[in-house]
Amino acid sequence: MTPQQVDLVQSSFAKIAPIAETAAALFYSRLFEIAPQTKSLFHADMAEQGRKLMTTLAVVVNGLRNLDAILPAAKALAVKHVAYGVTATDYKPVGEALIWTLGQGLGPDFTPEVKDAWLSAYGALSGAMIAEAYGKEAAA
Repeated sequence: MTPQQVDLVQSSFAKIAPIAETAAALFYSRLFEIAPQTKSLFHADMAEQGRKLMTTLAVVVNGLRNLDAILPAAKALAVKHVAYGVTATDYKPVGEALIWTLGQGLGPDFTPEVKDAWLSAYGALSGAMIAEAYGKEAAA
């Protein structure tokens, strides 16, 4: 990611933070719509799950300037998710739901440059997570 992309991700996430609860609900609704098989992975209160999602996203977004500092936690989370039944292929609809949610939440502020920055951030993070949990071949 370029420094400008990091700036775009961080500034756009700051606009989503005030509507975190709504954004999380939109995210999960969209995820379950495009990947209904993922719904069975969630057994907890979805409002609480949404808070966890947004908290995790905030940590990642705020740490983008120093990926080496956040990657160990992200990789550990990926390994933990394997035990919940998450597969490498689940990362694609998660990314799609995230990008869709950002578009809904940001409206006209979700420019092509902002979208590309988020795609770059998600690609880097999900690639590292998939490689850690399922092997480098799965991340390719």
